[in-house]
Amino acid sequence: MTLIEDFLYHIRYEKRLSQHTITAYGTDLEQFSQFLTEEFELKNPDKAEFRQVRTWIVKLVEAEMDRSSVNRKIATLRSFFGYLMRRKVIQVDPMLKIQALKTSKKLPVFVEEKPMETLLDEVDFATDFAGQRDKLVLELLYGTGIRLSELIGLKTADVNRYERTITVLGKRNKHRIIPMPPSLTDLISAYLTLKESTFGGQADPVYLIVSDRGIQAYPVLIQRIVKRYLDLVTTLSTKSPHVLRHSFATHLLNRGADLNAIKDLLGHSSLAATQIYTHTSLEQLRKTYEQAHPKAGNSEQRAVNNE
Repeated sequence: MTLIEDFLYHIRYEKRLSQHTITAYGTDLEQFSQFLTEEFELKNPDKAEFRQVRTWIVKLVEAEMDRSSVNRKIATLRSFFGYLMRRKVIQVDPMLKIQALKTSKKLPVFVEEKPMETLLDEVDFATDFAGQRDKLVLELLYGTGIRLSELIGLKTADVNRYERTITVLGKRNKHRIIPMPPSLTDLISAYLTLKESTFGGQADPVYLIVSDRGIQAYPVLIQRIVKRYLDLVTTLSTKSPHVLRHSFATHLLNRGADLNAIKDLLGHSSLAATQIYTHTSLEQLRKTYEQAHPKAGNSEQRAVNNE
């Protein structure tokens, strides 16, 4: 087993990181190893030094890679070499002088409340299994704020229709309980009945959301569903499951929900990750102020309003 394989085994079975994170780390380390071989004829990544790590980062920046992506690769190397230090495979950590790149904070992309109401209350979903499954996917993502991976991993047994809650397995294998509105509970009940009648008990009995063939849902399927329906109500360039998660959090905050409560619902480990939604909320307040307050516009606009 190579050092990289050993490290990936460690983060999978000992740290229990998500499959998405494990795949990303594996890709980053494979790319770094390839770079070391091509540029320095160095086949063992544990032999890498500071200057070689820095050279790779510079090349990524020169290739105009997004800075957040570069920072993720830096985080991967920091985790990898930290692991080698703890195992005493290396004596000097080449990441000690490497700093993350400065990035501008991006506000979360979200759908306004009215378009979401239009989508969920006025759009006609097909009455067959696929149509009702699609509606449930949208309602779950927007109604509970769960992540794509959490939706796919949601088991039928995780749904408590009597207490109107779902139990979600989030990042770092942490469980959290999320309340559901009665409408979503009713939708799940109808969906399960339709799932049984459609597949005759042949669908995956463990997972709640399944494909048209009755197997556990997969990321591309959910992404296609979300994009197809968001295309009907918004012109946002980004139409992903995470946009519905952002919409869930933003709408709660705009309606006065406590930030700590939103943090718990989203499964954030710290309040800092949730606070970005306050910027979105303030931006909405600013737009409302500029549109409605007589002193907010410029002098020419006020003159027009006074005519």
